[in-house]
Amino acid sequence: MSKSRLLSILRKNGGRSTTNKLATVATRHYNRIGLSSSSTIKYDYRSFSAMALQQHQTTNPNPPSSSSYVDHSHLYNTTYHPQAPEPNYTDLGPTSKLNLFTAINSAMQTAMKTDPTAIMFGEDVAFGGVFRCSQDLREEFGEGRVFNTPLSENGIAGMAIGYASAGGTAIGEIQFGDYIFPAFDQIVNEMAKFRFRSGNQWNCGGVTLRTPVGAVGHGGLYHSQSPEAYLAHTPGIVVVMPRGPRCAKGLLLSSIRSKDPVVFLEPKILYRSAVEEVPDADYEIPLGKAEILRTGTDVTIVGWGTQLRTLQTAADLASKEGISCEVIDLRTLLPWDAECIIESVKKTGKLVVSHEAPLTCGFGAEVVATLQHECFFHLEAPIQRVCGYDTPFGLVFEKHYLPDEKKNLDAIRRVMEFSL
Repeated sequence: MSKSRLLSILRKNGGRSTTNKLATVATRHYNRIGLSSSSTIKYDYRSFSAMALQQHQTTNPNPPSSSSYVDHSHLYNTTYHPQAPEPNYTDLGPTSKLNLFTAINSAMQTAMKTDPTAIMFGEDVAFGGVFRCSQDLREEFGEGRVFNTPLSENGIAGMAIGYASAGGTAIGEIQFGDYIFPAFDQIVNEMAKFRFRSGNQWNCGGVTLRTPVGAVGHGGLYHSQSPEAYLAHTPGIVVVMPRGPRCAKGLLLSSIRSKDPVVFLEPKILYRSAVEEVPDADYEIPLGKAEILRTGTDVTIVGWGTQLRTLQTAADLASKEGISCEVIDLRTLLPWDAECIIESVKKTGKLVVSHEAPLTCGFGAEVVATLQHECFFHLEAPIQRVCGYDTPFGLVFEKHYLPDEKKNLDAIRRVMEFSL
């Protein structure tokens, strides 16, 4: 598709303001990578990125290998259950002890080294961000690729969509998940629908929006919320939440390189408290696949993010009472790995789902509804949900609000009563 044809389509098929902005972004990107108005390309996923890499290789004596551009066609449709293999961590070479924020930093550094079109931006990210996730990246990649934005979440999301629509890789940071709501118009009405509304003529699959979420011990009303259910109700995006450093690096690299726009939710309490040996290598964890952290025979326990620590502790306590729990981390909430949970519940006959977000319409309700439908004749007890309360997140009441290991142990005991 020629430059003039692309700009014509952009202006013809959408609102004047939005498409003019996208056209401007596309023009700048064409100019930046040295294309003339008569250049003709196939406007498809990473066509611009491939050309940028070609341009980069002609001027860089040590260009990144083209093998860095992995085929992510298995993620093209967000309802498809990918069958990509899990990385074998023992085969990935040397490791470093990292906490969550340094693992996130390592993933972004790797992505920007292997993709010359990747940029990172948000509020205060140029000096490292409030949680230091982008520390030293501006010094390494320059202020043209790592830069601050105004205090405008809607603007951050809109800029990411515009840049990605021109073929670039945009890593935007929303400083707190509680303030992602002003960006919902861009996320829900633009980012999620961009490919669909154009009949797959263009997309913004190069967008990854990162944001910290969840309780932190002192966040109160506006720095403790878990918005995953709002986001998971939006067809057209991928929603991811890691539980620790090692999976965070692999999941973030998969998210950045995905063909679909991704909202990547980072449990902020784990930024410094979660520490693991993380491979130094470039590796990816497939999106849309759950992970069984602990096999068991009596009860299936499902969670994501920070809650996995609580569920592991509850499973330890249950084991002292002779109860064998199978603990599963969803990792990706949209699309979520229903097949993995279904197979587990067919084995155990019992299910407990737990998350920090409020009970009503939380994402756990989707898990429960699906399992009730798919495993009705295998269930031996009513499914239990152990969640936050249906109230705003209280500062002094945080310990009472959170679904801790004792509440989850009580739920495990309740489902086991039906087996006695």
